Amino acid sequence: MADADLDVVIRQLAKQQYKGLMAAAKKRRDRYAGLAAKAGNAEAKARFKLIAKNTMEQAAAAARRLQISADNAADSYARSMRHAAEAPPPARKAVAKPVKKAANKAPKKAPRKARA
Repeated sequence: MADADLDVVIRQLAKQQYKGLMAAAKKRRDRYAGLAAKAGNAEAKARFKLIAKNTMEQAAAAARRLQISADNAADSYARSMRHAAEAPPPARKAVAKPVKKAANKAPKKAPRKARA
């Protein structure tokens, strides 16, 4: 990846984060599904099933936002690099160096003696 463009790297990192987020969400969903299976009454079972469902919905929404943000950042970077490559280099103005004038130099002051 030494020669890869940063937009590709941005997309790869987002893909890894997406996979990690969804794996964690599935693990948590499975945990709640297991609790639902062990629940003693119907109310608790329904509550755990609802929590498991909501966990996946919220994780999917977060993952989707993450993916969209990464795509936007990668597209923006690629666009700016194309724009920079197409732009002509800035023109340099010839700057005349100022001529140094022989100034009247005052003699340096003698250093102060330390007080005893």
